[in-house]
Amino acid sequence: MSRESRFETLEREGSSFTVLSRVIVDNETGVNYLFVTSGYAGGLTPLLDSKGNPIISK
Repeated sequence: MSRESRFETLEREGSSFTVLSRVIVDNETGVNYLFVTSGYAGGLTPLLDSKGNPIISK
């Protein structure tokens, strides 16, 4: 039984030795998120358009 993953990485920049950033999309809602890590620290935030609305992939 195959199950599609809820989250998908669309874009990835950097390496494991420096700052790593990824654009992740939630396949259920379509909302795009920016995930950034540096060493042991990291953060996740939704990507917003110029009006402050979340960017949604169809």
